[in-house]
Amino acid sequence: MELKVLDIKGNYTEKKIKFNDKIFFKKSYRHPLYLEIKRYLLAQRQGTHKSKERGELSGSTKKLHRQKGTGGSRKGNIKNPIFRGGGRVFGPKPRKYLTKLNKRTKNIVRKFLIEQKLVHNKVLIIEDFQLETPKTKFILKLLKSLQLTNHKSLMIIGEINKNLYLSSRNLKNFKLLIVNELDCFSLINFAYIIFSENSINRISKFLDSI
Repeated sequence: MELKVLDIKGNYTEKKIKFNDKIFFKKSYRHPLYLEIKRYLLAQRQGTHKSKERGELSGSTKKLHRQKGTGGSRKGNIKNPIFRGGGRVFGPKPRKYLTKLNKRTKNIVRKFLIEQKLVHNKVLIIEDFQLETPKTKFILKLLKSLQLTNHKSLMIIGEINKNLYLSSRNLKNFKLLIVNELDCFSLINFAYIIFSENSINRISKFLDSI
C-alpha cells in the first residue's frame, strides 16, 4: 500500500510512503479493543466521590422515643438513614478505577485501529511545516484544503510544536497529538487521521514491530 504525501495546500507531492500489507492483521480484535477503551475511560475518572455515613454526621445521638410500646418501628437517633439529612447506606467512597491491561495488548489494539484507518482510506500524510506565530486561520485553511472542514480529524506530529498547539486548541472537531501521546480512544473517536512526515516514519516502524 502506498500513500502520497500532501503539501499544506492539499496538493500531491512526489513523495510516497509505503506500508507493508503482509504485516496487516487478518482477524478482528474487537474484544481487546473493548478492554482498552474501557481501561482508558476508567482512567479518566477522578474517583473522589464521597457521601457521609451515619457515623460521620454531626448531630444529636439522643434516642427519639422509647424502644417499645409506641406501635412504630425503632428509629434510634436523628442520623438514621430513613430520615432526610440522615446518613447514606452503602454510599460511594473514594477509590481508583484503574484497571491493568498488558502493554502488548495495547499495542495490538493501536496497530489494529491504524490499519483499519489505512484500509478504509481515512489516513492523510502532509509535509512537515512550522508556524512562527499561532494562527487558527492557518489550521482552518489547512483543513479546508484537505476537505476535512466538516469531519472530525486527528493530527499526529513527531515533535512538540507550541505554536501549532495554540493554533488548534479552540477547534471543536480537531485534535493535535504527539506520536508518544497517541491513544486508542482518539484513534476510534476521530474519523480521519492526519500524519506529518516526521511522525509517519515512527508509525511505520511501530507497525512493523508488532
